[in-house]
Amino acid sequence: MKFVDLAELAGRNLREAMLRNVLTTLGIAVGVASLVAMLSLGVGLQELLSGRLERSGLFDTVFVTSRRISEMGRPRKAEVAPEQIRPLDEAARNEIAGLAHVQEVYPEIRFPAELRYEDAPRMTTVAGLPDSARQREAFDGIKGAFFTSPDADETILQIEFARDLEKEPTSLLGKDLVLRYAERQPLAPSPGTAASSRTGDGGVNWGFSVIPREKKLRIVGIVETEPGSGFGGFGRSRVFIPLQLAQKLSSVQFADLRQAMRSSGTAEYLSLSVRVDSAARVPAVQESIKKLGLQTFSLHDMAKGLRMAFAVLDSFLGAFGSLALAVASLGIINTLVMAILERRREIGILKALGAADRDVKQLFFAEAGAMGLIGGALGVGLGWAIGRIINFGINIYLKRQELPPQTIWSVPWWLVLGAMAFALLVSLAAGLYPASRAAKLDPVQALRYE
Repeated sequence: MKFVDLAELAGRNLREAMLRNVLTTLGIAVGVASLVAMLSLGVGLQELLSGRLERSGLFDTVFVTSRRISEMGRPRKAEVAPEQIRPLDEAARNEIAGLAHVQEVYPEIRFPAELRYEDAPRMTTVAGLPDSARQREAFDGIKGAFFTSPDADETILQIEFARDLEKEPTSLLGKDLVLRYAERQPLAPSPGTAASSRTGDGGVNWGFSVIPREKKLRIVGIVETEPGSGFGGFGRSRVFIPLQLAQKLSSVQFADLRQAMRSSGTAEYLSLSVRVDSAARVPAVQESIKKLGLQTFSLHDMAKGLRMAFAVLDSFLGAFGSLALAVASLGIINTLVMAILERRREIGILKALGAADRDVKQLFFAEAGAMGLIGGALGVGLGWAIGRIINFGINIYLKRQELPPQTIWSVPWWLVLGAMAFALLVSLAAGLYPASRAAKLDPVQALRYE
């Protein structure tokens, strides 16, 4: 039987029992809609969480430390000689910056300081922020603005610290405060003095002096949360300044005591943050950095676990959504079995005119496939609408809670095509028994049937 004849005959048969076939198709549509709605919510939640984590600047970042950090407070292994430990200095930073797929390498700078506002001193921790931090999610709802330049004499305050200064934090924007900090100045080597004394591990400790300094800063922004804590940081920072400005200040940091005890005259960083151009390339960059003799840490393994958790969630939601489609498949079987009883004489005539068993099977498969395809298309549209309604309702709730609106619903192209293909396969599978039963009818008995 030609395809055109098969399609015409199947369409005519579907139109003859219009109401029953429409109800069966709607059953398929409802099943597909439940599947699409549940999976679209799962996909939307995954995209929302993944997007927020990626914008936090953590998933595409590798944190680098020297192997000396891991040995603090523990006995040194005999097979690791002090001279074999790679220092995390400017040379290491430049070498890391030259690796493939590395966009930016910047040090973690945090130091204790005293801030004076209206002559009232307050101790806190100050952190340096690179210019790329303006793209992080923490600055989406910033009150005010980000730094005007990478080395501007400006500061951004965390809102809790700002409330300590003024009851209305936004009133601080544009005002000045004074940063009092300890500047680190290295001492020149002087033979026979303590400044050039040799440390226990064979290095030369030149030492440094501490000089109190002051810096006037203009408050340009206020943020709700700390924009990333980094790795190896000590305490939370509530005051932020441009990274280049923080480097110029040469302030005494938390790592300086360790460096004064163990350094060999070369300034070392506590840790470095390495931004990679893609989260997928983080493992490769990590391996390259490890080959340089440095320690690395990233959230890539955590991201893999997160993707696995969402895969389980999507499977769970898909299984529940498929139950309605399975029920709809029973409706297809019932509709086609009833069609066999009503069209026994027609089937007998077809077989008497030379139609093979295969032709009869194809006819019933065509009818089942048409109901599945149409029901799948309607179900995708209905599921899309349900997802939009749920997302709209959730955003109303978030607005009442004074929270920003979110998109927790997403229908990617693969979900549309997959849902329609799944509906078609389920419909064809449901048509197996009726088609086989119709093909086995004896034409003589079928022609006698009234």
